[in-house]
Amino acid sequence: MNFTKFPRRSYLQGPTPIESMPSLSEALGGDVNLYIKRDDLLPGSGGGNKTRKLEFCIADALEKGADAIITCGAVQSNHARLTAAWSAKEGLDCHLILEERVKGSYKTDASGNNFLFELLDVKSIAVVAGGSDMMAEMSKKADALAAAGKKPYIIPGGASNAIGAMGYAVCAEETMGQLNEMRLAIDHIIVPSGSAGTHAGMAVGMAGVNGGIPISGVNVSRPKDVQEEIVYKLSQELAEKLGVKSGIAREDIVCFDQYVGPGYSLPTESMVEAVKLFARTEAVLLDPVYSGKAAAGLIDLVRKGHFPAGSNVLFLHTGGSPALYAYMDTFRQG
Repeated sequence: MNFTKFPRRSYLQGPTPIESMPSLSEALGGDVNLYIKRDDLLPGSGGGNKTRKLEFCIADALEKGADAIITCGAVQSNHARLTAAWSAKEGLDCHLILEERVKGSYKTDASGNNFLFELLDVKSIAVVAGGSDMMAEMSKKADALAAAGKKPYIIPGGASNAIGAMGYAVCAEETMGQLNEMRLAIDHIIVPSGSAGTHAGMAVGMAGVNGGIPISGVNVSRPKDVQEEIVYKLSQELAEKLGVKSGIAREDIVCFDQYVGPGYSLPTESMVEAVKLFARTEAVLLDPVYSGKAAAGLIDLVRKGHFPAGSNVLFLHTGGSPALYAYMDTFRQG
């Protein structure tokens, strides 16, 4: 895959580590060997996977002469935090449209990422009702900024378009290079599947390097059939953009939706257990919205014998731990 023909900033500081998780593996019975790809350690204010995507999205914005970035997310959005962080680094104004997916969940004085929006000097925050047309809301903001003489650039939620998803095609190539160097044969990769850019990028990237490792997503919001179609569509767009001739087969996109619980960002008992188990066995902090629910899926799949005994399974940790501080009551009660 040739990424040199696309604008890209240099936010990474080398490959993120792949680490063994022997204590967690043992706690789950010891039949499956668990590993973790630490994208929670990516640079940015608090780390997380969106930094990979923003290398491409913000580079595209700068090439187009933008001086203001508009993006959207939920009220504790890790993507919004990292977009604000890299906008600050680049001297760009950042404007956020936050979707209150759970009524009454937005609080101006909240901890977690809400506080970091303030610290990172986000220029404006508009909160809209759950189910709003977020692209329409961002377009309205762009029109207002343009009328005021600014040059706005819209980054979709999660930076999950074909431009942003390239960051995870890069990650797949990086991961395969590490595994080859480590002489570590991975049988399966588990990723969180939300706005779809990470899942689609990993699928296309793995196809692009002929890695041959199955990838499954654990949903954080949508039903299986809906999520798989979103990931597949974005995968097709990205494969065409990168010239991955093998493409992506529909059956290669697999999602599990049993761990969403009552809805996006709403805590589940299995998420609380997963966050505590990762912390207490491997000293790894997860995020309650994405990586926590994905880890809950990983744990349950191991317990149910989904992976054959002796399998090596890699978990992609997408970060987001600053959001933990907005969920302290959940963990203290759990």
